[in-house]
Amino acid sequence: MTSEVRSFVIYGVTENGNTFRPSDWAERLAGILAPYKPAGVRASHLSYSPYAIPTVIDGVRCVVVDERLRDIEPLAWKFVHDFAADNLLKTVFGPQSGKPTV
Repeated sequence: MTSEVRSFVIYGVTENGNTFRPSDWAERLAGILAPYKPAGVRASHLSYSPYAIPTVIDGVRCVVVDERLRDIEPLAWKFVHDFAADNLLKTVFGPQSGKPTV
């Protein structure tokens, strides 16, 4: 039985439709979360965590945060949620999907 991986996707678009700045925000956020890796995965200063991946979805810069991060480090999970809320960014929670919610 396979379990569905749920993700919290943070889109680089504010609730009023503006592009979030700076343009490298997704890489910076993923870089902060880089130390959080699954057990047995060797840490490297040159790689992102598999739990927080910067990407582009439908032409919008995003960070896809795997829900399993919550089990590894609850404060990191809270940090990404607070980051999105504080900056009024569009988000989607659930199985990785395409479109942001308003």
